[in-house]
Amino acid sequence: MAGKIIIGVTGAPVSRRAVDWAVTRAAQRRQAVELVSVVGGAVGAVGEAEVLGAAQTATQRLLDGEAARVADAGVPVTTRVESGNPVTKLIEAAADAALLVIGSDYRGPGTGPARGVHGIRIAAGAKCPVVVVPDRDLGEGMGIVVGIDGSEVSEHAIEFAAAEADRLGEPLIAVNVWTPVHTPRNAMEVYPDLYLANMQSTAEEVLALSVAGLSSRYPDLRIVRRVERGHPSQVLAGIAADARMVVVGTHGRGALARFLLGSISQELLSHLPTITAVVR
Repeated sequence: MAGKIIIGVTGAPVSRRAVDWAVTRAAQRRQAVELVSVVGGAVGAVGEAEVLGAAQTATQRLLDGEAARVADAGVPVTTRVESGNPVTKLIEAAADAALLVIGSDYRGPGTGPARGVHGIRIAAGAKCPVVVVPDRDLGEGMGIVVGIDGSEVSEHAIEFAAAEADRLGEPLIAVNVWTPVHTPRNAMEVYPDLYLANMQSTAEEVLALSVAGLSSRYPDLRIVRRVERGHPSQVLAGIAADARMVVVGTHGRGALARFLLGSISQELLSHLPTITAVVR
């Protein structure tokens, strides 16, 4: 993947995790990175210019420190300080980027309403793939999980995930989750065996077609196919909890694309079982 990686930088500890992950990837793929940090925009208050100036100076010091910290990686690093809304400014900064990487603002269950909202909004609006790094030690996860549904966006997610798996020498875990049709009078979820068998068979066929051709492009890639019954986001989160990354597509369309995100990708970003990539 050619092009620059944009990294959203804040003073939070998770920001360092995001920088480290992105710089490591950039070094392996010979990409440049740009560290971008955003301070609040002007609202017209008395004395505001002095406050903003001080904030921008402090923010530039933060970026300079991060650039110095990763200098030994041998990756070209530039920095940029922006003023305004963080979501909007990061989306704009990544308009021509190959990848946008941010640390999560998710604070875990029971800690208020802001459950990774910045990551969700940025993933919905960015033109490039967005990677969100959780604020915790991920341990020794294995495999790159990708959610598959047969759509065009899903194909983009598969290609991104396959390239990551090949780069890392990890297996690609391709997952297609099917859910029986819900009917109000079927609270016990009793379905004919033939219907369930057909759903399973169709999902297996979609999965097989989706990964066909990967072996020719990535001859050393090991592909693990999984077809599961259940709710897609729950199943993917469960599998991804033991993986290095999970990759899903976003289904935003048309003029409202920047405000819309598919329910599966949104729910994964709301819980972050591991490093999560959303691909348009």
